[in-house]
Amino acid sequence: MIQPLNRRRFSAGLALAPWAAGGLLTGCSNIPDSIKIGVAQPLSGPLSALGKDLLNGVQLAVNELNKANFSIEGKRVTLEVMSVDDKADAATGKAVAQQLVDAGVVAVIGHLNSGVSIEAAPIYAAAGIAQIAISTNPKFTQLGHETTFRMVANDNLQARAIGSFAASQFGDARYAALDDGTPYGKGLTDGAVEQLKAEKREVVLRQSFDDKTVAFDELAAKIKAEKVGVIVSTLNDFQAVALIAALTKIDYTNVRLLGGDTVKTTDMVKAAGQIQGIFATSPVLEAKEFVAGRPFLERYLDAFKIPPAYGGHYSYDSMHVLAAAMQAAKSVKPKEVTASLRRINGYAPVTGSMKWDEKGEQRYAAVGVYELRRGSWELRMRSDRW
Repeated sequence: MIQPLNRRRFSAGLALAPWAAGGLLTGCSNIPDSIKIGVAQPLSGPLSALGKDLLNGVQLAVNELNKANFSIEGKRVTLEVMSVDDKADAATGKAVAQQLVDAGVVAVIGHLNSGVSIEAAPIYAAAGIAQIAISTNPKFTQLGHETTFRMVANDNLQARAIGSFAASQFGDARYAALDDGTPYGKGLTDGAVEQLKAEKREVVLRQSFDDKTVAFDELAAKIKAEKVGVIVSTLNDFQAVALIAALTKIDYTNVRLLGGDTVKTTDMVKAAGQIQGIFATSPVLEAKEFVAGRPFLERYLDAFKIPPAYGGHYSYDSMHVLAAAMQAAKSVKPKEVTASLRRINGYAPVTGSMKWDEKGEQRYAAVGVYELRRGSWELRMRSDRW
């Protein structure tokens, strides 16, 4: 707080030398007192638990940084989270992206869904605002924007993980490949089919749905008729649960389901034990797999009273690396922060480090394969070289 004597001296100085005002302002820092960090995630609808988890990760990091007196060029700066609900919808995603740009955010941590990230990316790029997304479709970084950054491995690596793991673990089974019609689901499933064919495995059924369908009696009958042994699926968890129920109804349970990270959720426990096995690949490795994961989980639980649902530790790390990039840039101007992110090899408190290549792909990324056993997901194997 400025003391009265200082205020009197400052006022007198202005009265005696009004011309000095310009010089005084020139000497002031161009770093504002507070800055806004945009978070765009699905905060309502079926994917809201995942979106809120990613928001929580950012909020936890911001709380810690503010408590530690975060500063840029020696000036204390208060970080503010501006969160918006993209509803897992591309059109809504574009609208809220523009809302964040208009609000003057420095950077955005979002979105969850690949289709939303891809549609919103040009809006952030036009303003030079960095977009750090957990979306995994390769098209996101193939857009060629300087502002796109991915937190985790993309679906090219995940598709190879699906095909390689299945071929090595499930023998000469007959395969069905299903997707939810989204850019994420269709792209990943197409990639997995290519890998399965490269591994000389037979895909006898290939079908797309939308991301809401839960009526699968007809599909279950086809799977049984084709004597499918493994279902590769990028359907959502509630859809996979409905499909397994349909298979159980016709007594066709000697089958395994191998999904992407949309099935690697706590809700899949509902289907545990109903078929021969449930597996999932994911580029979102669990916090408990990292040395620093347990302290993070304790702090998260203390702050939000619920355990993480998905990738909150990645958004938490992204916020810390973003803060370091602002300090390295000595600026909060979006374009300068984006350029700093391109150069940085940032310390990530949970996962270790984050560094991006020229396309915005994460250099230190891996894909894990998990099995649903005893009511929880257990890691079977992990690699960055599938």
